[in-house]
Amino acid sequence: MKTVVIPAFGLDALRFEDRPSPVPGAGQVLVGVRAVSLNYRDLLVARGQYNPKMPLPRVPCSDCAGEVLAVGDGVASVRVGDRVCGTFFQDWDAGEQTDATAKSALGGAIDGVLAKQVVLNEHGVIPFPAHFSFEEAATLPCAGVTAWNAVAGWGRDFSVGGKTVLVQGTGGVSMFALQFAKAHGAKVLATSGSDEKLAKAVALGADAGVNYKTTPDWAAWAKSMTGGVGVDLVVEVGGAGTLEQSVKAVRPGGRIALIGVLAGGSTFNPLPMMMKGVTLRGIYVGSRARFAEMARFLDGSGTRPVIDRGYPFDQFAEAFRHLEGASHFGKVVIRVET
Repeated sequence: MKTVVIPAFGLDALRFEDRPSPVPGAGQVLVGVRAVSLNYRDLLVARGQYNPKMPLPRVPCSDCAGEVLAVGDGVASVRVGDRVCGTFFQDWDAGEQTDATAKSALGGAIDGVLAKQVVLNEHGVIPFPAHFSFEEAATLPCAGVTAWNAVAGWGRDFSVGGKTVLVQGTGGVSMFALQFAKAHGAKVLATSGSDEKLAKAVALGADAGVNYKTTPDWAAWAKSMTGGVGVDLVVEVGGAGTLEQSVKAVRPGGRIALIGVLAGGSTFNPLPMMMKGVTLRGIYVGSRARFAEMARFLDGSGTRPVIDRGYPFDQFAEAFRHLEGASHFGKVVIRVET
């Protein structure tokens, strides 16, 4: 069975390896992988920047969709032929995250899914909307659930309906967040370093966009778009490098969903955040229950994942390089033919 492995850190080290077809044990299912989507995390893992002490070799990638080929003893909720996605965390069913759940993250803590076949836990797979292709479904486990958690996962005390949400960039998480926020009745502002991408974001539903290269003080722009008040929620994918601007852009009492580290590090002063009473919530994807919420929403809405480009399995290296080049709009997908 053809599998991609990380034998040593560095994108150039990624290679195919032939392995025996896996056999599901008790409580497990065998999935024939049909599509895998890439996340920025996958680049960090392959480079050795995510966990330099990660045991090697490691199978990369966390997000896949495919068909159930076989089930192990005791499996009752999944049948052969079911179309499913793997969940990012194989052992996080619901509730709060724990140290134990974090140790079940595919493509990092444990082997991932960039292979012809993978064995996953019975409760580590979930059906996806019937009208989605395998490529579309493969974008859901990390980017989709993360965005859903950021926009709709705050609980009863906060809803984005009627509020203003700012999304950073035009990658997979941000484009999901844009669509989820609009579907919940929010106004959406978008940032990007490309006018072409901003035009696409507006076509997707964003109410306005700003180029952070030509308008470095995009926080002031965001406040001007809200009558000087500030946005209600920032979907923060830049990390430390953009967090200061996010705090300036958000209204007093507003919220920041901290997701990514795309902008690198910086010295951040938390005093303005404290003075404005801003809530900062770190989001590390989400549980299977969050995935199920999102899947139910997608089943009844017109929201579809945004796919930038798909690559055949034997061009996985080109897919990683395309993601690394940051020219994509939405998700990069690898098709794994049966």
